[in-house]
Amino acid sequence: MCRLPCAGLSPSACVASWQSIDPRRPDEVPLRCWWARPADGPPRAGVLVLPEVFGLNGWIQGVTERLAAAGYAALAVPLFARTAPDLELGYGPDELALGRSHKERTRTDQLLADVALAAEWLQEQLPPAAAGLGCVGFCFGGHVALLAASLPGVAATVDFYGAGVRSGRPGGGPASLEVVPTIGGTLLCICGKEDLLIPAADVAAIETALAAANAARSADSPAGWLHRLVVLEGGHGFMCAARSDHHPASAEAGWSLLLETFAQQLGPDRHRAGA
Repeated sequence: MCRLPCAGLSPSACVASWQSIDPRRPDEVPLRCWWARPADGPPRAGVLVLPEVFGLNGWIQGVTERLAAAGYAALAVPLFARTAPDLELGYGPDELALGRSHKERTRTDQLLADVALAAEWLQEQLPPAAAGLGCVGFCFGGHVALLAASLPGVAATVDFYGAGVRSGRPGGGPASLEVVPTIGGTLLCICGKEDLLIPAADVAAIETALAAANAARSADSPAGWLHRLVVLEGGHGFMCAARSDHHPASAEAGWSLLLETFAQQLGPDRHRAGA
């Protein structure tokens, strides 16, 4: 099913459709992804989009298409491929409860296997000059994006309000923040000042983990390769216009930070993680 024009964009901005990715290894499952790419030429790079607990709904599809309109080949990846592979939910309380019930059944190893499969497929669609991969996630997808930043070949990651990274990881285990020293690319964490799901202690822990990883990097690393934490006005979900915490000014600022990060780190003539 192809949507032309892409929702809310110029008819010439992008091409978007559902894309099935078949498993290649015993621990993998089929992935039903939303796939968007520029309509007017080759992409500058590829970007993985990891959703909230609401699945690959219209808003996440729109984010994927906005990235395509900005010149990226973007692939939205389902995080509940094993329990609800076709999930597309709205933002009501019942939908939130359903999405969270699937989140509680996830495991870090399976999530990373799914993201790695999607990354492998996406890399194969790119021309050689566009070999860098980016990753962006929102809410639960932000938490998973932080974990996925440690995968080989992921050069730049933007984690929007990924909660719970100080206290554990999906399926149990040590805090997800413990992977930060293993991240080869750059990580930008963005959260809202009024986000009740990311309390001050968590913000401080994120800041400490990023600062420690930066200190361990080579002194001659360019400033653009340092991890960053940015706190904007707003609560949890401020990027999404369909949510009650939407903060238009912060959403615009967050999008600009995302594009700035990817422009610095992805595409031709950029140093790539895992290269």
